[in-house]
Amino acid sequence: MSSHHTGFVLTRNSFDSNQGTLLELWLATPQGPVRLLTEPQKPLFFIAQDEADKAGALLHQAGIRYSAKALPLKTFAQQSVRGLYFHSPGQVYQAKEALKAAGLTCYEDDIRLADRYLMERFAYGSLAFTGTMHQRQGYLEVMDAKVRAAEHQVQFRLLSLDIECSEKGELYSIGLAADDYQKVIMIGAEQQGPDWIEWVTDETALLRALEAAIADYDPDLFIGWAVVNFDFKLLLKRAELKGIKLKLGRGGGIATWRDGREANQGFVSMAGRVVLDGIDALKTATYQFDSFSLEFVAQQLLGKGKDTEDVANRLAIIKHDFLHNKVKLAKYNLQDCKLVLEIFAHTRLIDFLRLRSQLTGLELDRSGGSVAAFTNVYLPKLHRAGYIAPNLPADGGLASPGGYVMDSRPGLYRQVLVLDFKSLYPSIIRTFKIDPLGLIEGLLCPDSAIAGFRGAQFSRDRHFLPDIIAGLWQQRDEAKKQKDAARSQAIKILMNSFYGVLGSGGCRFYDTRLASSITLRGHEIMQTTAKWIEAEGYQVIYGDTDSTFVWLGDEVADESATKIGQHLESMINQRWQQKLQEELQLDCYLEIEFETHYKRFLMPTIRGSELGSKKRYAGLKAMADGEVLVFKGLESVRSDWTQLARQFQHELYRRVFAGEDVAGYIRGIIDDTRAGKLDNQLTYRKRLRRPLARYVKNVPPHARAARLADEQNYAQGKPLQYQHKGWVTYVITLDGPQPMEYQHSAIDYDHYVEKQLRPVAEGILPFVDLSFDELASNQMGLF
Repeated sequence: MSSHHTGFVLTRNSFDSNQGTLLELWLATPQGPVRLLTEPQKPLFFIAQDEADKAGALLHQAGIRYSAKALPLKTFAQQSVRGLYFHSPGQVYQAKEALKAAGLTCYEDDIRLADRYLMERFAYGSLAFTGTMHQRQGYLEVMDAKVRAAEHQVQFRLLSLDIECSEKGELYSIGLAADDYQKVIMIGAEQQGPDWIEWVTDETALLRALEAAIADYDPDLFIGWAVVNFDFKLLLKRAELKGIKLKLGRGGGIATWRDGREANQGFVSMAGRVVLDGIDALKTATYQFDSFSLEFVAQQLLGKGKDTEDVANRLAIIKHDFLHNKVKLAKYNLQDCKLVLEIFAHTRLIDFLRLRSQLTGLELDRSGGSVAAFTNVYLPKLHRAGYIAPNLPADGGLASPGGYVMDSRPGLYRQVLVLDFKSLYPSIIRTFKIDPLGLIEGLLCPDSAIAGFRGAQFSRDRHFLPDIIAGLWQQRDEAKKQKDAARSQAIKILMNSFYGVLGSGGCRFYDTRLASSITLRGHEIMQTTAKWIEAEGYQVIYGDTDSTFVWLGDEVADESATKIGQHLESMINQRWQQKLQEELQLDCYLEIEFETHYKRFLMPTIRGSELGSKKRYAGLKAMADGEVLVFKGLESVRSDWTQLARQFQHELYRRVFAGEDVAGYIRGIIDDTRAGKLDNQLTYRKRLRRPLARYVKNVPPHARAARLADEQNYAQGKPLQYQHKGWVTYVITLDGPQPMEYQHSAIDYDHYVEKQLRPVAEGILPFVDLSFDELASNQMGLF
């Protein structure tokens, strides 16, 4: 097999031919697009050997053709199995339905043929291929192809797509952009304008021009914003309305739409091209924003947004421009495409998704998919070890215990250190050999096994997951050295997902003994570590999953705090290595790091009680270049707090930590709020998560404000803005919530003092012996 025939899998599917079921794989290669057709493949599933005769009789009776083969494989319950092979995926479906109806168990009957074909060859994302090659128009076709795993660094051809339309969904224009290409196809009579505008007469001509542009540029990937569930969905709907089958795929392939399980979620597919939605891709890469609108994300990441005077009234402006200023609309359309290109370049999302594919075999456009990723990586190894995978748990799986969270000791402290276990759960899996196969083999030979929790025993030498994690760990260290953030993030997400997968009833390897052996071991490690620290004379004031918070005492100097942190780190690491070697004869992969030094630290109480809170704290963190205020789980990070609350909290905590005047500051803020000096900080911005009409029983303030706004819009003949979700900006007035654009009543300053300033202040004032009531009531006499 010559080494230069390598490529990256873009799309995969199977189809029936007169020879049998063939797989079609479209690849991106340095020589351009390639369509691979494999030799005929036989879809299969497994049944227990002792049910084979009964199964054979049932299938014969149902007239389903198949062949059976005894295999050197067994179930986790140690039963021998047979493989049942079929002519087509349709027959597989009929066969498993018939057998299940008769009470027989089918194993691995839900794995797609193309996925099985690739994973059994360890071909994740990239592969090498041979076969009989024919040059077709626009691509190379390879018949009777054979593939194997191979490294391949791919450069995708990328095209950003965005449409503009009326509120009824009638198409106005389609924008397309790449680094070396730009075009807007616009309905209208030809007029003066940039040469990248292509003028067409109507929607049919617009769709035909799109087909021609796609064939001409020939992208591997489309990117966009809500591009699947809005742009492509609408394009395919409008095409259907005009009786057009949109040929957007390679080789003249028709683009098709399939509705998903959830409303407003679907899938677009076309041969040889993948559609990537920017919002889904950012979420998969664990980005978090208050809003995922293009405007908001572009402002956050790039510091710039759209060329429109009024994003809120966008539809009305687009309609107006389509009628009166088409060149302006074309520029706006193109700019949306370019913003998406810049966001993808800035975040290196394509690199991230490509790496995830190469690590796990997941399709580029698959969002989530951690269970599928685990299956792809684990299953082929399991087969080679002589086992087939179990089925999903019938009861949906029992909940496993969560991470360790210690009761905190509330207080205002000086000199608090945070010691973090690096990737705690992956390192527990590595150290204690936690693994689905390892559990089965360990239970067969418990004498030599490593005891887990809830009756688990793990084999010392027959396992895969510890080695898979070791390999990923090494790659991640390499990526960090090379400052390759996209690769490092892809590996981190994958490593951390393994625990969640083993604890999920949606995974075929779920076993409560596996997940519990990870989390309960974590509890034990955290508790033992805390004991060792307290034996050194320091207090552990809080512990959370993998972090331990240590108070050194208020008298310790800053330089000493750092030295103590380094001492604790090396002491704990040494003791774990020694303990595990002596007691269990295990190499230790646990590693604690002295992560953070807080010069001042607040552990608040739960509101209205004396008890310490969990996952909520604030501190003044010592950095190489100064100090920074950190808030974790406290109000200022919540999206339903005003700018007033955020700024008040930041300044109040800064003053408390610095020992500056607090009472005078609070009185001043209350005065300024009541005097109307801070009105520009009093707006709330909140999202409607469902259509406005569905807020019926308890109508929250933002929905009431939205309703008022649309009543006014309606009365003034303006388009309604809030009927189908969206963001609402409003203030609380003496007459209740009112939208910013239609505020006519006086602001309710008492509301802001009580609901925004008070909760922030009461989080910290008790620790400096002050009372918000006293500070606020002193002010009341002035009015």
